[in-house]
Amino acid sequence: MNALDLPTLPPRIAGGLVPMPPGEVLAVAQEYVEAGRLDAAERMLRHILAALPEQPEALHMLGLVAYRRGDGETAMRLMEQAVARGGTRPVHWRNLSEVCRVNLRLDRALVAARRAIALDPAEALGLFNLAMVYYDRMELGPCIASARAALDLKPDLPQARMKLAQALLANGELAEGWVHYEWRYRIPGAAPLMPPVSQPQWDGAPLGGQRLLLVADQGFGDVIQFARYLPWVLARCPTVAVACSPEILPVLRAMHPEVPLYTRWEAIPPFVAFCALSGLPRLHGTRLDSIPVPVPYLAAEAPRAAAWKARLDARLPAGAKRIGIAWAGRPTHNNDRNRSVALAALAPLGRVPGVALVSLQKGPAAAQIAAGWAGPAPLLDLDSEIADFLDTAAIIANLDLLVTVDTAIGHMAGAMGRPGWIMLPFAPDWRWLAGRADTPWYPSLRLFRPAAPRDWDGVVAQVAAALPRFVAGAG
Repeated sequence: MNALDLPTLPPRIAGGLVPMPPGEVLAVAQEYVEAGRLDAAERMLRHILAALPEQPEALHMLGLVAYRRGDGETAMRLMEQAVARGGTRPVHWRNLSEVCRVNLRLDRALVAARRAIALDPAEALGLFNLAMVYYDRMELGPCIASARAALDLKPDLPQARMKLAQALLANGELAEGWVHYEWRYRIPGAAPLMPPVSQPQWDGAPLGGQRLLLVADQGFGDVIQFARYLPWVLARCPTVAVACSPEILPVLRAMHPEVPLYTRWEAIPPFVAFCALSGLPRLHGTRLDSIPVPVPYLAAEAPRAAAWKARLDARLPAGAKRIGIAWAGRPTHNNDRNRSVALAALAPLGRVPGVALVSLQKGPAAAQIAAGWAGPAPLLDLDSEIADFLDTAAIIANLDLLVTVDTAIGHMAGAMGRPGWIMLPFAPDWRWLAGRADTPWYPSLRLFRPAAPRDWDGVVAQVAAALPRFVAGAG
């Protein structure tokens, strides 16, 4: 959510002399970083450091280069060197805080964020950075206070609005949270909801026979979660069109075959208003005690479920509890580094007597199975056999339990009313709330939370300890 800030340096002198002074070289290097020419920027920065090994601006900017390359450890080391050698501007500490936060060095991130604010108490970005750190520490009260303070200084800072929304929603304060959640598409770099249109955003009022366009936005899990509002919408606007991705279309069609679905903008018929699917909870006025829970609101196709039952019966030991597993979400998710885990970390599940494991993992992480499975419980790899989400739903219908990290298939199990155990990161998405083992969004799901960031061993140990009771039929 938060990109690192480039330090503001003096403008480059036109036609500068050669060799250029350090300030001139830094200005050129900054231009290269802004343009994504990281190799060229690194060469210029190392040119400075060869002559001035402790130049803080060069060390800091070289840290930015490392960060943009995905090398967080090197970025932290260089930025620490920069502040130790005289880099005392607020931007140095803000960026150090962000790099430490991303690398889950949260104590150091907190110190750096506070130092940036001490240097410039009137800088909204510093308070936003502090809110980010507090959220990742799951200190929601201070996160909310810091985000509000940032917005007092800069009310139109969309990143702070969105962080405030996430913290309020995670804290169960849904009424205000939904209001700030509307800022999610104003964040710099965020993909637009849809192409520019002249029609207004829907305000929730009945439209009679006029058409409303709903946009199935955000991730697949979000679409499944918010599709529960379609009956509420249809009661107000019987004429609806839904724009969605081809991947999620079969799921929405299974839920509401009567609703026209479109995967190309140019094919959508005329409409008078639009709304993001993720904006429906605000219009509905959803609170913790009024979340629509029409579970199940997704069912597997009966013929497909029967076909999968036959396939699983033929390939899994009779009498074993069938436990589906998935350990990674989409790599493009902005929190994937924290919510996904390696298959090897799930090895304790394979040592629980009386289970057979079924992999529902798709994408690059499925290749980890080929590296070997510790067992001794069998692991059935279905990656190449799962054609779409409806196959996944049919498999879930034939499982005794799904164990997964925070992925779309967890939402599918919840929407189907099937038993599912969700292994969450320390600072999860807002929808899972804070400190709960259950979720009002999906009554059939159970949540497992770590005691510290990236404590996947602890989470898996909790699941492995609970599995024998499940196998024995006691929960």
